Amino acid sequence: MNNKILFFSAGLMCIPAMLTAKTVKKQKDNKQRPNIIFIMCDDMGYGDLACYGQPFISTPNIDRMASEGMRFTQAYAGSPVSAPSRATLMTGQHSGHTHVRGNKEYWSNSKTVMYGNNVDYAVVGQEPYDPAHKILPEILHDNGYRTGLFGKWAGGYEGSASTPDKRGIDEFYGYICQFQAHLYYPNFLNRYSRAMGDTAVVREVLKDNIKYPMFGRDYYKRTQYSARIIHDKALEWIDRQDAQHPFVGFFTYTLPHAELAQPDDQILEGYKKKFFVDKTWGGQQGSRYNAVEHTHAQFAGMITRLDAYVGEVMAKLKAKGLDKNTLVIFTSDNGPHEEGGADPTYFGRDGKLRGLKRQCYEGGIRIPFIAWWPEHIKAGSVSDLQFAFYDLMPTFCDVAGIRNFSKRYTNRTLPGDGFDGLSIAPTLLGNDAAQQHHDHLYWEFHETNQIGVRRGDWKLIVVKGTPRLYNLANDIHEDNDVAAQHPGIVNELVDIIRKEHTDSPMFKVTLPYNNRNFY
Repeated sequence: MNNKILFFSAGLMCIPAMLTAKTVKKQKDNKQRPNIIFIMCDDMGYGDLACYGQPFISTPNIDRMASEGMRFTQAYAGSPVSAPSRATLMTGQHSGHTHVRGNKEYWSNSKTVMYGNNVDYAVVGQEPYDPAHKILPEILHDNGYRTGLFGKWAGGYEGSASTPDKRGIDEFYGYICQFQAHLYYPNFLNRYSRAMGDTAVVREVLKDNIKYPMFGRDYYKRTQYSARIIHDKALEWIDRQDAQHPFVGFFTYTLPHAELAQPDDQILEGYKKKFFVDKTWGGQQGSRYNAVEHTHAQFAGMITRLDAYVGEVMAKLKAKGLDKNTLVIFTSDNGPHEEGGADPTYFGRDGKLRGLKRQCYEGGIRIPFIAWWPEHIKAGSVSDLQFAFYDLMPTFCDVAGIRNFSKRYTNRTLPGDGFDGLSIAPTLLGNDAAQQHHDHLYWEFHETNQIGVRRGDWKLIVVKGTPRLYNLANDIHEDNDVAAQHPGIVNELVDIIRKEHTDSPMFKVTLPYNNRNFY
């Protein structure tokens, strides 16, 4: 694969006389366009990093990103759970508009495949993104960016109309299905590579892993650790990039999501010594979570391991001379989880916020968010700008110099198509005066039947149709429901819900009672 790319590059270098003036101009323009690396981890809470106040876990590389870049204190995921949160990022639509609003999965069927003595599903994945609506990698690819995605896709099942090969991705390696990603030593991973001549997503069988069972003690004899394999593929992809072609990488790492499993190396051993008195967990085979010992050490080790991966990405960019022209973002897809033996209470993982993954309270949706871009972002800056994942599409387009993207890419034949975000590029570049602000932010999630609206300091949570109002200015933990004292505010925020929500037959939520006098 590398030889083909190097030969092609060398060929261009040997025939400069054949380059047209238009090609030369395009190369010059491309050289000036910034690269983007978007690192999104899985289920990391607002308080899981040292730079956000975590006292037990070491994250020196991410902390350095924050000290050299901008740390956001009021950034939000698109949803309190994985697939729909990623959908808001990819579609530029909030969860009242976007097609994928939950973890609807395609893997429970009668057809199976054997890997050694292990039974696995013949088809895996989630509800596909609407193929009629343009997503972020497609837009960037259409405008000259090389695109790579390494980690979780969660935007369609194998063979559907929305897999990486069909949605603007040049190189993909990881999990099509987020349910498969529950195993860190899986039977297979998915690949799509234009450079290798792939015409569709394929499965790469992990031959050393399938010698051992998927569950039980012998599972830990498996040696092919998916997080490391995926990360190495991401590094190899960066190695193939150059200053003449802008690129965007989506590094959607599975760490620190359960299961709690990783190599028993210096990182893990160090935390085993630190958390001498630790917990065990018995496993949950139906969810593909193996039993685990030393749960606190395992969780802390996963975050420090992720931090080491971030450090390697930054080092690779610097070694390639690409660091100064690359915007790097680090964030999480939603709030912390309790799955697989994780213990968010012990670590204070909600960062003093109420709620966990799957809840529209602050703990389920407020996330760490750090942006790093030498010579563009002021080192050590902190921003309290309120924004959500659906703002990243216009931000990336803004940074990439793609103008009027919403007009160009709205599908006029698709009812209600459009985009909900605002670019946060002015804030990144220190131009607060030019920054547009949302009147409100919006979330909904059908599994817990919750809707959330934030307008300024007011936060409305609707649980099974019942509105609850909180003032985040003096109640960040959302303990005191003041809806009865402010019925007018409740009515105004309910009106926002009725404006923003579009019905979805697959992902139904209960709207607030149709009664102007709630109390």
